[in-house]
Amino acid sequence: MDICPPQILLQENGCKVLAATNGGDDLRLVTVELQGKIVRVGEGDLDVSVGFANRADEIGDLGRSFNRMVKELGESREEVARLHGEQMSSAECFATIGELASGLAHEIRNSLAGIAGVIEIVGRDLPVTSPAYAAVKDVRLEIAQFNHILTDLLQTARPHLPEIRPSDLNVTVEHSVALARQQGPAVPIRINFHKNPNLPIVEHDSGQIHQVVLNLLLNAVQAMDGAGAIRVEISLLKSDAVITVADTGRGIAPEHLPNIFRPFYTTKAKGTGLGLSLSRRIANEHHGRIEVTSEVGKGSTFLVVLPIHQAIAKGVAA
Repeated sequence: MDICPPQILLQENGCKVLAATNGGDDLRLVTVELQGKIVRVGEGDLDVSVGFANRADEIGDLGRSFNRMVKELGESREEVARLHGEQMSSAECFATIGELASGLAHEIRNSLAGIAGVIEIVGRDLPVTSPAYAAVKDVRLEIAQFNHILTDLLQTARPHLPEIRPSDLNVTVEHSVALARQQGPAVPIRINFHKNPNLPIVEHDSGQIHQVVLNLLLNAVQAMDGAGAIRVEISLLKSDAVITVADTGRGIAPEHLPNIFRPFYTTKAKGTGLGLSLSRRIANEHHGRIEVTSEVGKGSTFLVVLPIHQAIAKGVAA
C-alpha cells in the first residue's frame, strides 16, 4: 500500500495546513489533535473538525470519518432540539428520537469502528516509549465514551423489556461495585459494600439492574470533589428489596432535584442527561421505583426499590 509522505499540522493565519516532517512527530501530532477534538465533542462542542482529513492515506480516512461523525451528531442534536421546541408529547418525542437514533446508529458506529481500527494499527506500530503511545490509549478511552453515549441514546429511544429471572441480587450489586471501583478516579474514594446474608432470591433482570446501580455509583463518584465515601447496601422492606447508594459528595441543589430524571437534563459538563432517566424507567419496568434525597454540601442518597416477586407486584399494580 502506498503511503503519503509524513506530514504534520501547522497553524498559519488561523488555518491548519500540512507540512512535511518525520513519521514519529506526524503520528504524535495527529493523535494529540484527535484526542483534543474528541474531548471537545464529549463536552458538547459539535462545531469541531480535524485538519488532517484532506490527506490521501489511512490518517486522512480517519479524519474524514471523524468529521462526518461529528456532523451527524450535530444534525441529530439540532433535530432533537427542534422537536423539543415544538413541545411534542413525551411519547411522540421518543418515537421520533427512536427513528433518528436507529438511522444514525449504523453510520456513526461505522465511523467509530473505522476510527478505532486505525487507532489500533497506529498503537501497534508505536514503541512503548513514544510520547504518542499514551495519547493513543486516551483516544481509545474517548472512543469508548462515544460508544457509551450512543448506547444510552439507543436504549432510551428503543428500550427492550427486562428479562426477569430469579437471581441473587447480592451478586448483581457486587458486580456493579467491582466495576465502579475499576473505573473510579485516582482520588481516594471508598466504595463500601456489604452483602445481605438474609436476602432471598430476587426476581430481576441482572443486566439491567447492574446498569442502574453502576450508573448511580459513577454519578456518586463524579459528585466528589476529592476524597469521600460511597455506601452501598441492600435491605428488606416488607415484600421489597431496597438497594441504597449514598455518597458524601456535593449534593443536588433543591431547584435541580425535581428535574434529574428528565431525559437530557444534566448539570454535568460531560454527560448526556440520559442515565438517570433510563435507570428510573428500568426500575419502573421491574414494578419498582427510585427515590432520592439530597442535601447540598453533605451528599445524596438514592434508593432502588424492587419487588422480590414480580408476579405479586404485577397483581398489586393491576
